[in-house]
Amino acid sequence: MAIIAVAGGTGNVGRAIVEILRDTTNHPVYVLTRQADDDLAKELGVALLSADYSNVASLTNLLESNKIDTVISTVSIMDDTTSNAQLNLIEAAENSSSTNRFIPSEFGLRYTQEHAALFPPITGKLAAAQKLQSSPSLEYSLIATGFFLDYYGMPKVKSYLKPFVCAVDVAHNTAAIPGSGDVPVAFTHTFDVARFIAALVGAPDWPERSTIIGDKKTWNEMVAIAEEVKGVRFNVTHDSEEKLKTFQATELPSHPSMYAFMPKEQLQYILATFGRWSNAGGLDLPEDESLNRRFPEIQPRSVRDVLEEGWKA
Repeated sequence: MAIIAVAGGTGNVGRAIVEILRDTTNHPVYVLTRQADDDLAKELGVALLSADYSNVASLTNLLESNKIDTVISTVSIMDDTTSNAQLNLIEAAENSSSTNRFIPSEFGLRYTQEHAALFPPITGKLAAAQKLQSSPSLEYSLIATGFFLDYYGMPKVKSYLKPFVCAVDVAHNTAAIPGSGDVPVAFTHTFDVARFIAALVGAPDWPERSTIIGDKKTWNEMVAIAEEVKGVRFNVTHDSEEKLKTFQATELPSHPSMYAFMPKEQLQYILATFGRWSNAGGLDLPEDESLNRRFPEIQPRSVRDVLEEGWKA
């Protein structure tokens, strides 16, 4: 039985992982958070531990005093502060006499320096991977999950992610496809990511790299399924590679509602960048490394499953 601490477990991907671990396993689960909240702890049904991510010695003591052997980081890596927080947590796990396993906040695709050149926050993910690779004591797994399927079932399909409309605007029967739209993309729902991680936690050995694939569809196939589910034709355009290289992407009807928390210029940059990675096959994850093969009893939701739950009349 593992004793698990989930960093960033009060929201987004982390909360899904906490709930699945809580509901489907016998592993004791703690949430590391910058500020403990008794009401939230009661709602989650797990203990919240206040963590000072700037203090390695304090983090080490926190892990040891709670006998944590497995750390799952879901900290959102967006700048030097969040990157350093995760690096300090890795160092604390190395120093902790009780901790021997670590899953970093990877997800997405298999990141490289080329990805970091386009999207600097990825530098933090690469730094975490490098630190784990050089660790003499920690067993770890870098997990790629593709594009989160949650975004295409909102708001009906349960998710703790914030809305993010990329390529296919299901609510408005519109799509702006990067490139030809014929390149496969791995899509996985966060709660299915959580189910595979829960299975991996109990496994006797971990692969250094693994993938989780809920489903694989091209963007064109996703549009076709959405049209069938909703019974309408979508207005579809394609953004050329040349356009994406200028960090421009076609504005979809749902985008203006996102500008309050993500300015248009920033959103355009992110959409164009993800579009280029998608068009280059970066989200076509290798199946030979998949946890799907290791845990075939777990049947993740498909693109059709989520679209039907979210949009079928």
